[in-house]
Amino acid sequence: MSFVKIPQFIRWFFPSVLWKEKGTTKKLFLTFDDGPTPYITEKVLQLLNQYNAKATFFCLGSRVKLYPLLYNQILEQGHAVGNHTFNHLKGLKTNNKVYFNDIEKASESIESKLFRPPYGKMKWSQYNELKKRFKIVLWDIIPGDFIENNTTERIIENILENISSGAIIVLHDSDKCAEKMLKVLPFILNELSKKGYYFESLKNTN
Repeated sequence: MSFVKIPQFIRWFFPSVLWKEKGTTKKLFLTFDDGPTPYITEKVLQLLNQYNAKATFFCLGSRVKLYPLLYNQILEQGHAVGNHTFNHLKGLKTNNKVYFNDIEKASESIESKLFRPPYGKMKWSQYNELKKRFKIVLWDIIPGDFIENNTTERIIENILENISSGAIIVLHDSDKCAEKMLKVLPFILNELSKKGYYFESLKNTN
């Protein structure tokens, strides 16, 4: 089952997870997973700059190792970063020691108190341990730029139909999602800006 808007009953099970920022006025939080990726992340940064928008990039440690200059560019432009593991491991299928070591390896390159588990899933034991060290961030809206049969129009509708102040939106600056994401991003930046929304990065703290 795939939700665009995460139901409240699921959020209740994970009270330490940040799903949405509270008490915000016309403030939105764009997040990007699985990068940094040459050209794609650079294009995202250019688009964000055009709208004076800040975002949060949940990076893979392996990608940061490959593209340190691109990672530094994210920081230099005033965006936040988060840990997305080193190798994009599936928490539900990974031994805890292996999973935690992979996250620690990513932390060597990614200085952040923010963590997002790949696929948005982890074991209860992983959640209980990681919340001691990180602010675990999931999302309010996942429009599905990674779903093969989702059209650009459908992805845009998923965002616009569910948007509200404080929403955390997840997109992907990866090769797999680039074609759709790079069409969606300028459209929603323009449309939501016209509606009075503005975009900030998440605070790098737990």
